[in-house]
Amino acid sequence: MNSPRNQPQYQIRFDWGVEGANAIAPGAHIVVWADALGTGDPSGIVHDGALLTGSVGSRAAIADWVLARQVELGDRATVAVVAAGGPDGRFAVEDLLAAGAVIDALAEVGIDYISPEAAAAVGAYTGLRNATGHVLSACVTGQEIIAADGRDRVDEARKHNDSAEFKVLREFVHPA
Repeated sequence: MNSPRNQPQYQIRFDWGVEGANAIAPGAHIVVWADALGTGDPSGIVHDGALLTGSVGSRAAIADWVLARQVELGDRATVAVVAAGGPDGRFAVEDLLAAGAVIDALAEVGIDYISPEAAAAVGAYTGLRNATGHVLSACVTGQEIIAADGRDRVDEARKHNDSAEFKVLREFVHPA
């Protein structure tokens, strides 16, 4: 079902949290869950296509993976990029930057018909590109994690954020 919230006319869509994912996932071939500190859970996403998790460091690898799926598809692949959000679903700047990084990388490989929402995420990322590592410990969620568990968990998230590795939670299924 298409609605303005679905951003149906765009190849790259953007929203926030599981509810946002479920709003923009219909019709998308791929959902990318951007979670910089590992505080969100994509298990509530209702989607039959591919589901990936990634962050700033995996941006180029994700873009290459999506481009390969688009070639397999033989048509434009539609991608829903979702910022995980804080543990209680609130705004999380670190996830906005991670999502913006992924969207920016998709545009770099030519997958670039993006919604205004996705363009805003890219703008946030490009404006803070050099501060993404610092943001992890300076942001509200990072500060809460440090207060509760100590700095090690944020340091581990920083290593993950810098890594080119990403997870494919559900594979791309080529339509018949």
